[in-house]
Amino acid sequence: MVMARRKRSGVTIRAVAEKAGVSAMTVSNVINGVGRASATTVEAVRAAIAELGYVPNLAARRLAKARATTVGLIYSDRRTPFLDAVLVGTLRATNAHGLQLILRDGEGVTRGEAERIAQELVRSGADALLLIPPFAEQLSGSPVLATLGVPLAAIATGTAMPDVTTVRVDNRAAMYSITERVIAHGHRRIAYVAGPDHYSVVSARLDGFRAALSRHAIPEEARLLVQHGEFDYASGIAAAQALLDRDDRPTAIICSSDDLAAGVISQANQMGLQLPRDLAVTGFDDTILASRIWPPLTVIRQPVEDMAFRATQCLIAALGNVDRSARVSDEIFDHDIVERQSVSVAIADMP
Repeated sequence: MVMARRKRSGVTIRAVAEKAGVSAMTVSNVINGVGRASATTVEAVRAAIAELGYVPNLAARRLAKARATTVGLIYSDRRTPFLDAVLVGTLRATNAHGLQLILRDGEGVTRGEAERIAQELVRSGADALLLIPPFAEQLSGSPVLATLGVPLAAIATGTAMPDVTTVRVDNRAAMYSITERVIAHGHRRIAYVAGPDHYSVVSARLDGFRAALSRHAIPEEARLLVQHGEFDYASGIAAAQALLDRDDRPTAIICSSDDLAAGVISQANQMGLQLPRDLAVTGFDDTILASRIWPPLTVIRQPVEDMAFRATQCLIAALGNVDRSARVSDEIFDHDIVERQSVSVAIADMP
């Protein structure tokens, strides 16, 4: 597996031709598998493509096919700001290269459901598949992958995967950093809302939270850890009800998604708490929701739109790889902490 930081390719077919010492037409013929070229020429073109990181514009290749090159996107059936950002990034890349995008949603989180949807997409004409959690986790390691015959890429996973290209942030480091920020504001009774355990990001982020507590010798309390439901608003409300309806309620709640945090804030407001004076809340993603609620959320920002764009570029590069031997890669984007008004100094917890 290749681990890399994000990169962009502006390499042209003419640059590949110059590198290989052949004409642009010869490069085009090798890419499309047409015309005649010696084994030496083919090898030179392939080497130049690999060295320069050339990503072909597949729009021109549609003339040699009965249909447009197509990327299939598998997502869960819930419409969220996170999904909106994924769609924008994916469409930016497919439109730029003249590809079509087809979507399939799934209600379940089982491997069988993920395999069924992936097979259906390929039968429908998908030449590559883009995955978002939990479908990447379900498909990785599945024997069905070898039968699909198409490249796969996933965004926003918790870890690298041996058989799927991944584009993500370092979730453990990200959650560690925002937990450190909350602790720096004087909070010691800190609750954590983790989300469903079938997402790989859940364990990675929880590890970061626990590492920050350990560094500051803050004991982890099982009653302050909520790990159920989904990454959604309703689960955030349920978590807040469980955490805040007690005399020794936490002074801060760290959430593993913006939607969870929005649900927590809504329930806290309904219970009459004054935020952030009575309760600090943080989110993860920095979707448009984070800046539209009150108080606006302090969050970990992961550039979801850019990550989706890059993952789609990786698929396009795999489709353009003449010998289809592109290695699986793991690209890590930088994360940021965006500070807004949902966190303040914890008066009750100050030493």
